[in-house]
Amino acid sequence: MKPTVYIETTIVSYLTAWPSNDPVRAGHQKSTQDWWKTASDQFELLCSELVLMEASGGDSNASAARLEALKGIPVLPLTQAATELADALLAAGAIPKTAARDAAHIGICAVNGVSFLLTWNFTHLANPWMQHRIQEVCISRGYAPPVICSPEALLEDQP
Repeated sequence: MKPTVYIETTIVSYLTAWPSNDPVRAGHQKSTQDWWKTASDQFELLCSELVLMEASGGDSNASAARLEALKGIPVLPLTQAATELADALLAAGAIPKTAARDAAHIGICAVNGVSFLLTWNFTHLANPWMQHRIQEVCISRGYAPPVICSPEALLEDQP
């Protein structure tokens, strides 16, 4: 059985964006594209209703490219259980109240037993200073937290 990977919106955004002139962002785009080429061979890819909603916003050409990239990837629902876990993350300060959608991504992953939450969001998701609190809240509610990381962390071969 392949490990599950939740494709958060920043991943599909970096995958389909015009090449950036910023060297760091361009590197992230390249890492995302490299990972994407073989991702479905190594992982079971998942997204959610929330990802589809976020990906459909903005420029119509860009949103069409994002949605095309997500086509065929199973979609997890935003359930009551996921919403309750997201609310607990916000109440505990594990995720700032201004980032409720980020808490929802974590809730969806944890409730569905997703192994990895893939993101380029280092502000609220792949933030090492917030990881401990996120883990505590998930575990206290009976859920295993997903490993939250960037594509670069999953580019290497599995052990």
